[in-house]
Amino acid sequence: MTGKKELQVSAIENGTVIDRIPSNKLFTVISILGLDNTDLTMTFGMNLNSNALGNKAIIKLWDKYLADEEINKLALVSKDIKINIIKNYEVVEKKVVSLPESINGIVRCVNPKCVTNCEGVSTRFNVVSKEPIAIQCCYCEKIFEEKRIEII
Repeated sequence: MTGKKELQVSAIENGTVIDRIPSNKLFTVISILGLDNTDLTMTFGMNLNSNALGNKAIIKLWDKYLADEEINKLALVSKDIKINIIKNYEVVEKKVVSLPESINGIVRCVNPKCVTNCEGVSTRFNVVSKEPIAIQCCYCEKIFEEKRIEII
């Protein structure tokens, strides 16, 4: 070993790198961001070595910069996710993932009697606690802790 750090996924010239995704949550992140229905050029790697997580996933998006709302949705997946903005192959900005005050259309209400499960109404939740995560359905008013949150 030469002491040189080798990239496990190739570098991008301009765009966004979503790093430190738990490997088992990679496809959840792809779905939350709508990357499964896009024409964007992207690379992703799964089960990559990580000193902090043991293993991780990473997504590199060419010429795409995420809106703050998109970044904050990632907090439902993991507070460890890191966002790097790349320009001319250099990291020019690091963005922090944080839970928004409200969550719309990406979490299923686990109350089977909720109108969102019976009438096809889009879900809406307010965040009542960020640590540990707890959210409250705006329709049935049930509160769900992190372990019961189901991302659509």
